[in-house]
Amino acid sequence: MPAADVALFVATSRDPDPARPGDFGPGRSPSPRFARYDIAVPADHAAGRITYTRPGDVPDPQRDFLTVGDRQFAEPAAFRRDLARALAERPAGQRDAVIFVHGFNTTFAEGIYRMAQLSHDLGLPGVPMAYSWPSEGQPLAYGYDRDSALFARDGLERLIEETAAARPDRILLVAHSMGAEIVMEVLRQMAIGGNPAQARIGGVVLISPDLDVALFRAQAARIGPLPQPFLIFTSRRDRALALSSRLSGEARRLGNLSQVDELAELQVTLIDVTSYSTGVGHFTPATSPALLRLLASLRQVDAAFAGDPSGRAGLLPGAVLTVQQATQVVLQPGEGLAGVLSP
Repeated sequence: MPAADVALFVATSRDPDPARPGDFGPGRSPSPRFARYDIAVPADHAAGRITYTRPGDVPDPQRDFLTVGDRQFAEPAAFRRDLARALAERPAGQRDAVIFVHGFNTTFAEGIYRMAQLSHDLGLPGVPMAYSWPSEGQPLAYGYDRDSALFARDGLERLIEETAAARPDRILLVAHSMGAEIVMEVLRQMAIGGNPAQARIGGVVLISPDLDVALFRAQAARIGPLPQPFLIFTSRRDRALALSSRLSGEARRLGNLSQVDELAELQVTLIDVTSYSTGVGHFTPATSPALLRLLASLRQVDAAFAGDPSGRAGLLPGAVLTVQQATQVVLQPGEGLAGVLSP
């Protein structure tokens, strides 16, 4: 049995799959469940790729991501204690909790393996975590997934509360696609409810957010000061968001926004990765080997992105535009953040 490379803490609002112990399907559970999965990264892993077997197939450790251990926690307190131990075992300065929220058309297995891949490829200096909400995992189930995203809000808030109780240095939220709507909705409801766990959130990254621009602005206004840094990865070549625009009847989504002045009053940084986007182009920061190499140098992201927007622009190479509080960085192959963000 291969050794585990990534210990991933998971909460899910999916119902268990009765046919596959330890797996979860698209059904909606009123109470989140908590688990830990030990995942082995294949020896032949190429940056940006995840490969895994379907039920009934024989996995190849040289090629496939494997779950080599899993623990289902009977109660949240046990999950919290195990997470606290994992945080305490990390070196000082690497005790962040990084929570990944997947997007549309994602199965349970795909979501947890994607976070394991991101943790491995980027060398995340914290404890990797994932929130798996009840996506149908089918490309034609857009309506079901949109409803599930709203259903999943309370489960993510509960995970943030349990994570905060384990006392990480900070909580970083990373959301892809439709997962961005869940994150923004949860930040909004935590602000409205005065949830003290929100004070532990020390950064947000939205990747290809499938979110209406006007809705995002309204959510941000209700949240108040946004966690910093607040990064939004965009691409004008995102074919999935172009389809989402047609399905929703809205011309633009936050993830393909091209004009930073529409967010001028918000302290956010848009990172335009259009030049790196190929194929569908909907998860470029996780699938482009060149961009992964660049992002792997993000060790002191606050030093470059927090604080005065005009100072931010001076720190970053390439095409940079700052309008009031918002900054846009247009990345080009051959340029990068490594020189200014490495330790």
